[in-house]
Amino acid sequence: MIRTVESLTELYEADETAWLETMAELIADGRIDELDCAHLQEFLTDMANRDKREVESRLGVLMMHVLKWTHQEKKRSKSWRRTIVNQRRELTKMLKSGVLRKHAADALAAVYRDAVDDAVLETGLPTTEFPRECPYTLQMLLAEDVLRE
Repeated sequence: MIRTVESLTELYEADETAWLETMAELIADGRIDELDCAHLQEFLTDMANRDKREVESRLGVLMMHVLKWTHQEKKRSKSWRRTIVNQRRELTKMLKSGVLRKHAADALAAVYRDAVDDAVLETGLPTTEFPRECPYTLQMLLAEDVLRE
């Protein structure tokens, strides 16, 4: 069944999952000329941006907890350890994609600044307590020994 651009637009707006399934079927059937290219481009761009935001968010949470772990040794908790381990694990999975790994490395400095702001809010420590520049590489943050005692 050939769908019109108008019906695909209506489907996109009404039921994104059904629209995605339709796009997948059209591609599988080789009916490329029937694709809703405008919305497909928009959807793919949104997915890529969402993935980048998730990497930045997880990286920020990881860095903030590593900062707290490093600068508040007497307040270390199992919860902090669990958060660090979980964020490390999830980031490692996500960063198997070379594009997302490159994005994470490129975003490290900016994410670090936000992580310091968050650590200051959570710990009450002054900003000067934390290194001005990001002391971590992506490899350091993803290493199993990131929690070295």
